[in-house]
Amino acid sequence: MVVTFGEALVDLIEQHNGRFAAVLGGSVCNFTLAVARQGMAVTYLNPLSQDSFGQRFADYLADAGVHLASTARSAKPTSLAVVTLDAQKMPTYSFHRAAVADRDISPAQACAALPPGLALFHTGGLALVPDDIAATLQVIEAAAGAGALVSVDANMRPMVCPDLPAYAAGVRTALALANIIKVSEEDLVHLGFGDLAPVDAARALFDAPAVKLVALTLGEQGGVLISRQASVQLGIPAGVDVVDTVGAGDCFLAGLVASLHRAGKLTLDGLANLDQATLEHALEFAIATASLNVMEEGCSPPTSDEVKEYLDRGARRVDDLSMFMCSDRDLI
Repeated sequence: MVVTFGEALVDLIEQHNGRFAAVLGGSVCNFTLAVARQGMAVTYLNPLSQDSFGQRFADYLADAGVHLASTARSAKPTSLAVVTLDAQKMPTYSFHRAAVADRDISPAQACAALPPGLALFHTGGLALVPDDIAATLQVIEAAAGAGALVSVDANMRPMVCPDLPAYAAGVRTALALANIIKVSEEDLVHLGFGDLAPVDAARALFDAPAVKLVALTLGEQGGVLISRQASVQLGIPAGVDVVDTVGAGDCFLAGLVASLHRAGKLTLDGLANLDQATLEHALEFAIATASLNVMEEGCSPPTSDEVKEYLDRGARRVDDLSMFMCSDRDLI
């Protein structure tokens, strides 16, 4: 079972006519939905609001088969993010997160709600901001203590926090506890690795002994998977018609996790022994999952069957492919 901990918020997305459309989202909630649509059992830990958005979230997640750990609704409102898109369809966010429902849970409550049979605990995004990082770290440690793998998506949003050094320090602490890390080029810059090439910066994350796999997204250039033994890079499929990129990274990570699960590699031993073919297939599946999402408005994660069909139709033709083997000494 996958358990997720973090924000569920409504994206108010700017439309071509200047109006805003309300779309259910939030990095952790997007990942929750995306991995459920891949056919995995998922529990979402955070409470939802009593408001109309909270009911929409409850229905949205239930339709995908997500289990809600908290059946009691919060009297606090749903989080909001105002999303504007630039000429390249890249989003900029403005967050409204004071006294909101998904933050209406104590670390003790979250730890007590961790279910038996927990295989993977995932968090990231706004759960890593300075006001929330201490609580999130407690839940990460409890999940790891229960034998779960830990997945952390940095997914940094500097505009939500005026103190970037404090924000970055908290994110680095969380990443050091993770077995699977997802970062973007922008995350690495915010984390203080701006003087390194992105792949070299991603490799630096292996200084933490817990880390077994780093997933680096490179926007239009695709992505990279790095283990302690090998690295694989793939470009995006030809013919991806981008509508917007909201939720692309969340879908990428969900596709990666689902692929590793199906390959029997979603364990500590499995991650420590990832062969080249498994890495390549997992990255191809992750990129295809994200590619299907960006061709829809907002975050609209595909099912595993839709991803497989997309790959079978020819999405294996990528713009760039490079694979190389590295020794432990090269990476650590």
